Parts: sequence; C-alpha cells; structure tokens
Amino acid sequence: MDQLEVTPKETKSPWGAPVLAPSPCSLADVMSEQLARQLDEEGNTFPEIPDTDVDLTCNPEADTSSDLILAQMLQMEFDREFDTQLRREEKKFNGDSKVSISFENYRMVHPYEDSDSSEEEVDWQDTRHDPYKADKPTTTPKKGFVGKGKNITTKHNEDVCGRKNTARMDNFGPEVQVGDGIGMDLKLSNHVYNALKQHCNTEQRRSARLHEKKEHSTAEQAVDPRTRLLMYKMVNSGILENINGCISTGKESVVFHANGGNSFEEMIVPEECVLKVFKTTLNEFKNRDKYIKDDYRFKDRFSKLNPRKIIRLWAEKEMHNLARIKKAGIPCPEVVILKKHILVMSFIGKDHVPAPKIKDAILSSEDMKKAYYQVLNMMQRLYQDCNLVHADLSEYNMLWHDGQVWFIDVSQSIEPTHPHGLKFLFRDCRNVATFFQKAGVTEALNEFELFNTVSELQINSDNEADFLAQIEALEKRNEDHVQKSSKKIFMDTSEDSPPQLNTDDD
Repeated sequence: MDQLEVTPKETKSPWGAPVLAPSPCSLADVMSEQLARQLDEEGNTFPEIPDTDVDLTCNPEADTSSDLILAQMLQMEFDREFDTQLRREEKKFNGDSKVSISFENYRMVHPYEDSDSSEEEVDWQDTRHDPYKADKPTTTPKKGFVGKGKNITTKHNEDVCGRKNTARMDNFGPEVQVGDGIGMDLKLSNHVYNALKQHCNTEQRRSARLHEKKEHSTAEQAVDPRTRLLMYKMVNSGILENINGCISTGKESVVFHANGGNSFEEMIVPEECVLKVFKTTLNEFKNRDKYIKDDYRFKDRFSKLNPRKIIRLWAEKEMHNLARIKKAGIPCPEVVILKKHILVMSFIGKDHVPAPKIKDAILSSEDMKKAYYQVLNMMQRLYQDCNLVHADLSEYNMLWHDGQVWFIDVSQSIEPTHPHGLKFLFRDCRNVATFFQKAGVTEALNEFELFNTVSELQINSDNEADFLAQIEALEKRNEDHVQKSSKKIFMDTSEDSPPQLNTDDD
C-alpha cells in the first residue's frame, strides 16, 4: 500500500505561541484501531481553564496566550484611561470654584486600584457613604402628628422642631461656617434659628453692597476701575508722564500728584500737576445740590441729569470758576484739562511737596498781617471783578506758597445773584475774620465790617440775627431781578475755557 505523506506545516496563532502541525505519519497508522481509540479519548477530555487570578497589569512579559486574559487586560487599560479622562474633565469643570462637583459615581472601580496605604486609612473623597453625613430629619405626616394616645408627637414638638432647624442650617450661604454640629443631634429653638437666618441674610446683602461699592465708587485714596482707566488714557496720550500717590482727600474729591507730559493742543502742560478726582459716591453730594441747582449757569442742565452725571457737572463748574478767577489775576491753580469727573490742574508746591494750608503754615506776625491784607484784596476782587462768592472760604481752602495766598476748591463757588449768595458771603467773612483774629492780627475786621467792605453794601447792625435778616431781605429783593443783575456777569468766551477731551458716555 502506498504511503500518504503529509508535509509538515507551521501555523501562527495571533494570540500566543505558535502551534506546530502534527508530525507526518503513514496511512496504516491513521487506520489503526489503537490510534483511533487514543484520538477518541483525547477528544472527550475538557480543556483546562486558565488561571484568571494572575496579575493582569500590562507588562511586556505577560502571557497573552489566553483570549480571556487578553480581553481583561484590554478592558482594564480602557477603564484606566476612562478614569484619567474623567478626573481631567472634573478638574476642568470645577475650575477655581469653592463649590465643586464630583464625578466619582461615574468612575470604573477595579481591584487593581487599591492604594499602597493601609486598609485603616480611608479617603472620604472617594467613598460614597460618609459616616458623618447628617441623616435627613424625620418628616411629620400630613395629619401633623405621629403616635397614639399618650405617645402622640405633633409637629410642634420641641425636639422635632429643634432637629429640623439644625438641619435647615445646611441651607445657609457658603460663607456661614456651620461646623459639624449638624451631625451631633443639636436642637435649635425657633427664636435662635430665625435670628441666625436674619443675620445671614443681612450679611449677604451687606457684602453685596460693599462689593458693588468698591467696584463702582471712588473711595478714600483709591479709584474705581472706570476712573483708573481714564487716568491711564491720560498717561497713554502723553498729557501726563506718570501719576504719583494721593496728597489730599476732601469731602467730595481725592487729589493725586502727577508729572506733566507733552503739550496738549498747543497748550503747555506744567511740569507738576494734580488730578482732582471727584468721588463717584453720591453720599457727599446729596446735601450739596443747593450750590448748583440755583446757579443760572447750570440750572437747566441740573434738572435733566441723573445723579451720577451731576458729579461731572461739579468738575465742570470748578473748571469754569477757576478760568474766571485766573483771568482776573487772582492766584489759583491753572486748569489743564477736564475729562468727565477728573480735573487736571497745575500743582501748587515744589518738588512733590504741596504748599501748606494757611492754618498749617508757620508765619511770622508780619507774614500773617500780609496774608490777611492779601485775602481781603482777593475777596474784593473775587466779588467785584469775577462776580463770584467762594461759599466755602476758610483757612482750609487757602494755601501759602512763595509768600502769596492761593485760593483752591472753588467747585461750590456761586454768583451773588444766587438766592443764598449773600448768606454764603457772610459765612466766608465770619470764617476769615475768626481765623485772623485768633492768629493775632489786630487790624483784622470783624465779620460785619468785612462783609460791608467786600460787598460794598451798607448794612448797619452789630447783631448777627438782625444782620442776617437784612441780608435775607436783600436776597429776596434781588431774586426778582436776576436777569437784570446777570448783565454784570463776567462772561467767559470759548477761548478762555481750557480744552476738554471727548466726554462720550460710558
């Protein structure tokens, strides 16, 4: 019988070690009963299941001959990448927020993630059951009570209400530090809980107001973002070289020192300047509208503006008053530019040192006497030539520089035709007379004589009540002749007014 030879052939398995083909055998061996019985026994035996408890971590030396082990390794690698991506998304979603959202419930938890730490250590961030988490308070049925007979408990029970109030504290804002008292079976009475709730609501509203005020208001020695932007624009445009620190604060403004830059529209900018920033808070201006609403120059515009734009009107009024005073030759700061509620003026002082107020200046008796006569002359020229009343003249608004008195802070200055112009003039005279008399100037006139000297009116009275009564009578009489008296106004042409930047609305 011819022999049938089978050529040996090697086949490769994609899952593991190659499996060699059976060795060649003759046809007689294939047809033998012994060989058939042996093959039948081998076919009826079950294959051994591979051990699945082996290490499934992916390493180059891992046995990949079993499909089950290989599938588990691929699944664990996929789950590990999924958990890594989930942590990345969680971090991106929460950002810097104080209240974070956890994606732990979506993680694929597997045995291979056991940490090297001891079993006693528990990371409460990864656990789904916090042992310290407060239990939800037992709810009272709709009927309002539980139990029967003597064991009945209503919803008004002291212990039940106390536990409910304690649980409700968890609803307070995040800034309220409740602590871990929720899980300690505390009982808060209704009175205490209501007081805490009212306090939390009040604090939240107060913090919101403070935040808004800081963002939108000019505070002491500080500016709000809009004002800061206007100041930066002045530096970028070359009007100012740099802005230094705060040198003075007042009731309605903050004054900063600055170094002048290049010329602006053929106007030479002084080497040293000051920025008078009118505060954008409305508190200081609520009771000062009397200085502007009855001024005929701004009466029509005052009624049409909202409260915040009225503050800009104050800056514009001081600019026009300074231009009028400067034209009359009275020593005062020179206006450089006006931008909304920021007024740039020349600096009264030298080398970043502001000139002292006359109340702080150390003057000899001769210098004090000289200063008094200068103030008297300046008040007369201010009233008669400029047709203005300072309305806030005192030792705090007069500077002493280079042997000369300088007037500042004229934003509230008004004309004598104002319904209270003469009354404000008398107040200025009283302040000036009182200061120089206390300073030892024997030639100083009293407030009645000083008023008559400045106004050239002849009011004969040494009693303040009678003197004020006659002043009010004059004001009443002049109120009917405002238009006629306005002919005496010191007119300002457009050439006299300093340039203004574009004052487009915010």
